[in-house]
Amino acid sequence: MDRNVAGIILAGGQSRRMGGGDKPLLSLGNERLIDHVAQRLKPQVAVLGLNANGDPARFAAMDLPVLEDTVPGHAGPLAGILTGLEWATRQTSCRWLMSAAGDTPFFPDDLVERLAAATRGRPGAIAVASSDGRWHPTFALWPLGLRDALRHFLVDEDNRRVSSFMERQGYIEVEFPTIDADNQTIDPFFNVNTPDDLAAAERLLQSLRP
Repeated sequence: MDRNVAGIILAGGQSRRMGGGDKPLLSLGNERLIDHVAQRLKPQVAVLGLNANGDPARFAAMDLPVLEDTVPGHAGPLAGILTGLEWATRQTSCRWLMSAAGDTPFFPDDLVERLAAATRGRPGAIAVASSDGRWHPTFALWPLGLRDALRHFLVDEDNRRVSSFMERQGYIEVEFPTIDADNQTIDPFFNVNTPDDLAAAERLLQSLRP
């Protein structure tokens, strides 16, 4: 656990490719998709919150603070990251925010540790996870001092692209290895967007169990 890092699970999307509704609440194994995400992230951070819009009661079983977007209009992942940054500034001793997508159940157990190590000597830089030659902007470690710049970018400039904000501010890519399971290579940041993805996640979950 890193005592300087707050974590935020991004679950505010509209899940159009899954037919709408709350994709993170879909079942994976004996739990919900978002439960797998929380179980991986919670041990890595000092405090954990959940970004979601609508009735917070549907997440009550998780016993986490549910944080609605602080900007209107379903502005995408950047709105959730901004909400997380503003919330994290009120947490004792936290200097960073770790964001994680609520539909990605197999990300690494050493995610925060490795991203934090990459920022040593560069306290203002964003550290972002990468795997198999692709970066994953929703899996990033954000300095809390970026919150005002992000609000300006999102609200005043009306720019919702996570990658564009990172490119403007400067970022460090940290490469993570793929997972070898069931005679195939899997991206650890594989996310569930469609019913076929959910079926693939179920097979992967079974193959990873001892």
